[in-house]
Amino acid sequence: APACDRLRRLAGLSHEARLYAALRAAGVPFATEEQLRAKGYARTPDAFLEVPILVDGRVINWIDSKACFGDEHVHTVQCQPQFQAYLNRFGAGMVIYWFGFVRELAETLDARTQVHLVDGFPDPSRIVKLV
Repeated sequence: APACDRLRRLAGLSHEARLYAALRAAGVPFATEEQLRAKGYARTPDAFLEVPILVDGRVINWIDSKACFGDEHVHTVQCQPQFQAYLNRFGAGMVIYWFGFVRELAETLDARTQVHLVDGFPDPSRIVKLV
């Protein structure tokens, strides 16, 4: 339904703004999805980090914001092809499922992909800036 699609889009934009504010507050330089598209990239994450960071000991080059709950269907059917394109182009990254995710999904993914799943922007104590 068009009304539901609009609400979903507004929620997505709101959470992208939340991500950008958190990155700025953490002092992490980044390019937005719009800035990447202006450079000619077709498939882009919400934020491409100009300098990679470590989160929980994992290298993060990009971050994608999802204003939904990450279950197996959402992640593997709806999102995984998108994330694979980011991995191929930009390397390892992080996905924020703002409404949580199935923990077993993260355990499975951690063993075989370079996509780190979290349910909010990491606390500064979990971030190491690579200079």
